[in-house]
Amino acid sequence: EVDPSLQALESRQEEILKRLYELKSAVDGLSKMIQTPDADFDVTNIIQTDECSPLTTHGADLDLMLGKDYGALKDIVINANPSLPPLSLLVLHSLLCERYKVLSAVHTHSSVKSVPENLLKCFGEQTKKQPRHEYQLGFTLIWKDVPKPQMKFSIQTMCPIEGEGNIARFLFSLFGQKYNAVTSTLIDSWVDTAIFQLKGGSSKEKGAVLRSMNAALGKTSWLVGNELSVADIVAWCALQQTGSANAAPANVQKWMKSCENLAPFTSVMKLLK
Repeated sequence: EVDPSLQALESRQEEILKRLYELKSAVDGLSKMIQTPDADFDVTNIIQTDECSPLTTHGADLDLMLGKDYGALKDIVINANPSLPPLSLLVLHSLLCERYKVLSAVHTHSSVKSVPENLLKCFGEQTKKQPRHEYQLGFTLIWKDVPKPQMKFSIQTMCPIEGEGNIARFLFSLFGQKYNAVTSTLIDSWVDTAIFQLKGGSSKEKGAVLRSMNAALGKTSWLVGNELSVADIVAWCALQQTGSANAAPANVQKWMKSCENLAPFTSVMKLLK
């Protein structure tokens, strides 16, 4: 005959094991429902699945983005201060010229007393003068005493887009590139980091950004994925203007050379000499 105390102990053990199993099931269920954000989450695989064609094979619907005006030339007008030239916008201008027929012009506003000769010729010489209606895009740069770059593409109807980073994002969108949400967010983050920390931050902030760039460029050829994006353009230009290029770590140096091997960057480098 089994001792009643042993039976009671066995029943109690079974009850405890049952409750432990139920508790484990509940915890497993919660772990599937709740995902704790992880700042170190590696999004490389997500970025790499975001396939993009080379810039020169793409194009946006200019009528859709800039407004349809009965076949009239789409004009982009940018005001910028010659004391701090927005280099990224000059790189983007060169890239746009590879994709569209662009009628380029540089002017000086009366608020500016003098502009260096190289800035007056920053678009180079327009080799072929064609009738205005044969161009797809007008790109006019006005050197003016403004606190930050301003852009309008519908002079009568819109408020200006302000800030080099915001204008660069818009100009890059004219290539018609489409990104998933993760890639778009990372690109925007790098653009903001370049403008506010590389260009406007302390030496400590710049050092932290260079370390982050070095880590990112250890995984991919460009700052975000395997294709040039507006993040690379803005970050490269920020490094040039702040004098941080020479102090950049190895992966950043290699990336900078990749940028400089592209014609739109080499044309801007001439302005820095």
